[in-house]
Amino acid sequence: MMAKPRLPSLAEIADPFAAGVDEAGRGPLAGPVYAAAVIIDPAACPIPGIDNSKVLKAAEREQLDALIRRHARAFAVAKAEVEEIDRLNILQATLLAMRRAITALHLAPSRALIDGVHCPVVACPTHAIIGGDERVVAIAAASILAKVARDREMMELDRIYPGYGFARHKGYGTAEHLSALRSLGASPVHRVSFAPVRAVLVE
Repeated sequence: MMAKPRLPSLAEIADPFAAGVDEAGRGPLAGPVYAAAVIIDPAACPIPGIDNSKVLKAAEREQLDALIRRHARAFAVAKAEVEEIDRLNILQATLLAMRRAITALHLAPSRALIDGVHCPVVACPTHAIIGGDERVVAIAAASILAKVARDREMMELDRIYPGYGFARHKGYGTAEHLSALRSLGASPVHRVSFAPVRAVLVE
Protein backbone atom coordinates (compact mmCIF):
# COMPACT_ATOMS: atom_id res chain seq x y z
CA MET A 1 0.00 0.00 0.00
CA MET A 2 2.70 2.45 -1.02
CA ALA A 3 2.34 5.31 -3.45
CA LYS A 4 5.24 5.82 -5.83
CA PRO A 5 7.24 8.76 -4.43
CA ARG A 6 7.93 11.87 -6.47
CA LEU A 7 10.21 14.71 -5.44
CA PRO A 8 8.10 17.80 -4.72
CA SER A 9 8.85 21.17 -6.24
CA LEU A 10 9.90 24.12 -4.11
CA ALA A 11 6.41 25.57 -4.57
CA GLU A 12 4.86 22.38 -3.21
CA ILE A 13 7.17 22.39 -0.19
CA ALA A 14 6.18 26.00 0.51
CA ASP A 15 2.44 25.25 0.08
CA PRO A 16 0.77 26.63 3.26
CA PHE A 17 -1.96 23.99 3.03
CA ALA A 18 0.38 21.02 2.70
CA ALA A 19 0.52 18.59 5.61
CA GLY A 20 3.91 17.58 6.94
CA VAL A 21 3.94 13.95 8.08
CA ASP A 22 6.50 12.07 10.15
CA GLU A 23 6.72 9.05 12.43
CA ALA A 24 8.27 8.14 15.75
CA GLY A 25 9.17 4.69 16.94
CA ARG A 26 10.05 2.55 13.94
CA GLY A 27 13.19 1.14 15.52
CA PRO A 28 12.26 0.25 19.12
CA LEU A 29 11.66 -3.30 20.31
CA ALA A 30 8.51 -2.36 22.22
CA GLY A 31 5.54 -0.03 22.03
CA PRO A 32 3.46 1.33 19.16
CA VAL A 33 4.68 3.36 16.21
CA TYR A 34 3.28 6.89 16.09
CA ALA A 35 2.73 9.33 13.24
CA ALA A 36 1.61 12.95 13.11
CA ALA A 37 0.33 15.20 10.36
CA VAL A 38 0.57 18.98 10.68
CA ILE A 39 -0.66 21.80 8.46
CA ILE A 40 1.28 24.88 9.43
CA ASP A 41 2.04 28.15 7.65
CA PRO A 42 5.40 29.36 8.97
CA ALA A 43 5.06 32.60 7.02
CA ALA A 44 1.73 33.50 8.61
CA CYS A 45 2.43 32.11 12.07
CA PRO A 46 6.11 31.40 12.71
CA ILE A 47 6.94 29.19 15.70
CA PRO A 48 10.58 29.77 16.68
CA GLY A 49 12.62 26.71 17.49
CA ILE A 50 10.90 24.06 15.38
CA ASP A 51 13.48 21.52 14.27
CA ASN A 52 13.92 17.82 13.72
CA SER A 53 12.74 16.24 16.98
CA LYS A 54 15.94 14.18 17.23
CA VAL A 55 18.10 17.27 17.81
CA LEU A 56 15.82 18.78 20.48
CA LYS A 57 15.88 18.10 24.19
CA ALA A 58 12.79 16.56 25.79
CA ALA A 59 11.81 19.83 27.48
CA GLU A 60 12.14 21.71 24.18
CA ARG A 61 9.95 19.16 22.43
CA GLU A 62 7.28 19.48 25.11
CA GLN A 63 7.22 23.28 24.79
CA LEU A 64 7.08 23.14 21.00
CA ASP A 65 4.39 20.45 21.10
CA ALA A 66 2.11 22.85 22.98
CA LEU A 67 2.88 25.73 20.59
CA ILE A 68 2.30 23.63 17.49
CA ARG A 69 -1.02 22.36 18.80
CA ARG A 70 -2.05 25.92 19.60
CA HIS A 71 -1.01 27.58 16.34
CA ALA A 72 -1.18 24.95 13.59
CA ARG A 73 -3.98 25.20 11.07
CA ALA A 74 -4.63 21.52 11.69
CA PHE A 75 -2.87 18.59 13.31
CA ALA A 76 -3.54 14.97 14.13
CA VAL A 77 -1.60 12.23 15.88
CA ALA A 78 -2.22 8.52 15.31
CA LYS A 79 -0.53 5.20 15.95
CA ALA A 80 -0.34 1.56 14.94
CA GLU A 81 -0.35 -0.86 17.82
CA VAL A 82 2.21 -3.58 18.53
CA GLU A 83 -0.19 -6.25 17.24
CA GLU A 84 -0.45 -4.40 13.93
CA ILE A 85 3.34 -4.05 13.72
CA ASP A 86 3.78 -7.80 14.22
CA ARG A 87 1.00 -8.67 11.78
CA LEU A 88 1.78 -6.21 8.98
CA ASN A 89 5.54 -5.51 9.47
CA ILE A 90 6.96 -2.23 10.71
CA LEU A 91 6.94 -0.43 7.35
CA GLN A 92 3.29 -1.17 6.64
CA ALA A 93 2.32 -0.35 10.23
CA THR A 94 4.13 2.98 9.94
CA LEU A 95 2.30 3.79 6.71
CA LEU A 96 -0.96 2.82 8.43
CA ALA A 97 -0.26 5.23 11.29
CA MET A 98 0.56 7.96 8.77
CA ARG A 99 -2.63 7.32 6.85
CA ARG A 100 -4.64 7.49 10.07
CA ALA A 101 -3.02 10.81 11.00
CA ILE A 102 -3.63 12.38 7.58
CA THR A 103 -7.22 11.13 7.50
CA ALA A 104 -7.87 12.52 10.98
CA LEU A 105 -6.98 16.11 10.01
CA HIS A 106 -10.06 18.33 10.31
CA LEU A 107 -8.77 20.38 7.36
CA ALA A 108 -8.18 18.47 4.12
CA PRO A 109 -4.55 19.04 3.04
CA SER A 110 -3.63 20.08 -0.49
CA ARG A 111 -0.88 17.45 -0.39
CA ALA A 112 1.06 15.41 2.14
CA LEU A 113 4.84 15.79 2.44
CA ILE A 114 6.20 12.58 3.95
CA ASP A 115 9.55 12.23 5.67
CA GLY A 116 11.43 9.30 4.15
CA VAL A 117 11.12 7.29 0.96
CA HIS A 118 7.68 5.65 1.23
CA CYS A 119 4.23 7.25 1.11
CA PRO A 120 0.90 5.99 2.42
CA VAL A 121 -2.03 5.82 0.03
CA VAL A 122 -4.40 8.69 0.90
CA ALA A 123 -6.88 10.95 -0.90
CA CYS A 124 -4.45 13.83 -1.49
CA PRO A 125 -1.19 13.82 -3.49
CA THR A 126 1.82 12.59 -1.52
CA HIS A 127 5.52 13.33 -1.88
CA ALA A 128 8.38 11.55 -0.12
CA ILE A 129 11.23 13.78 1.03
CA ILE A 130 14.41 12.18 2.33
CA GLY A 131 15.56 14.20 5.33
CA GLY A 132 12.27 16.07 5.27
CA ASP A 133 12.34 16.68 9.02
CA GLU A 134 15.39 18.88 8.42
CA ARG A 135 14.09 20.61 5.26
CA VAL A 136 10.38 21.25 5.78
CA VAL A 137 8.95 23.04 8.83
CA ALA A 138 5.64 21.16 8.72
CA ILE A 139 7.44 17.80 8.71
CA ALA A 140 9.67 18.89 11.60
CA ALA A 141 6.53 19.94 13.49
CA ALA A 142 5.00 16.53 12.82
CA SER A 143 8.16 14.83 14.07
CA ILE A 144 7.82 16.71 17.36
CA LEU A 145 4.16 15.81 17.89
CA ALA A 146 4.76 12.15 17.08
CA LYS A 147 7.82 11.92 19.33
CA VAL A 148 6.17 13.63 22.30
CA ALA A 149 3.04 11.49 22.03
CA ARG A 150 5.01 8.27 21.83
CA ASP A 151 7.35 9.21 24.68
CA ARG A 152 4.33 9.91 26.88
CA GLU A 153 2.88 6.49 26.12
CA MET A 154 6.20 4.81 26.86
CA MET A 155 6.26 6.56 30.23
CA GLU A 156 2.84 5.08 30.95
CA LEU A 157 3.93 1.64 29.74
CA ASP A 158 6.88 1.87 32.14
CA ARG A 159 4.36 2.18 34.97
CA ILE A 160 2.29 -0.75 33.72
CA TYR A 161 5.28 -2.99 32.93
CA PRO A 162 8.02 -2.04 35.41
CA GLY A 163 11.53 -3.39 35.17
CA TYR A 164 12.22 -2.88 31.47
CA GLY A 165 13.21 0.79 31.72
CA PHE A 166 10.73 2.03 29.11
CA ALA A 167 10.72 5.51 30.65
CA ARG A 168 14.44 5.83 30.00
CA HIS A 169 15.08 4.14 26.65
CA LYS A 170 11.54 4.39 25.20
CA GLY A 171 11.70 0.81 23.97
CA TYR A 172 14.94 1.03 21.99
CA GLY A 173 17.36 -1.88 22.12
CA THR A 174 19.79 -0.53 24.69
CA ALA A 175 22.01 -2.78 26.78
CA GLU A 176 19.72 -2.14 29.75
CA HIS A 177 16.66 -3.14 27.75
CA LEU A 178 18.21 -6.28 26.30
CA SER A 179 19.35 -7.34 29.77
CA ALA A 180 15.82 -6.84 31.12
CA LEU A 181 14.39 -8.84 28.22
CA ARG A 182 16.67 -11.76 29.02
CA SER A 183 15.81 -11.70 32.73
CA LEU A 184 12.10 -10.86 32.57
CA GLY A 185 11.09 -12.20 29.18
CA ALA A 186 8.91 -10.30 26.74
CA SER A 187 6.00 -8.15 27.89
CA PRO A 188 2.67 -7.83 26.02
CA VAL A 189 3.97 -4.62 24.40
CA HIS A 190 7.14 -6.11 22.95
CA ARG A 191 7.31 -6.58 19.17
CA VAL A 192 7.68 -10.33 18.81
CA SER A 193 8.42 -9.98 15.09
CA PHE A 194 11.67 -8.15 15.93
CA ALA A 195 14.70 -10.45 16.11
CA PRO A 196 16.00 -9.51 19.61
CA VAL A 197 12.55 -10.14 21.12
CA ARG A 198 11.98 -13.31 19.13
CA ALA A 199 15.35 -14.62 20.27
CA VAL A 200 14.28 -14.28 23.92
CA LEU A 201 11.04 -16.15 23.25
CA VAL A 202 12.81 -19.16 21.75
CA GLU A 203 15.53 -19.49 24.39
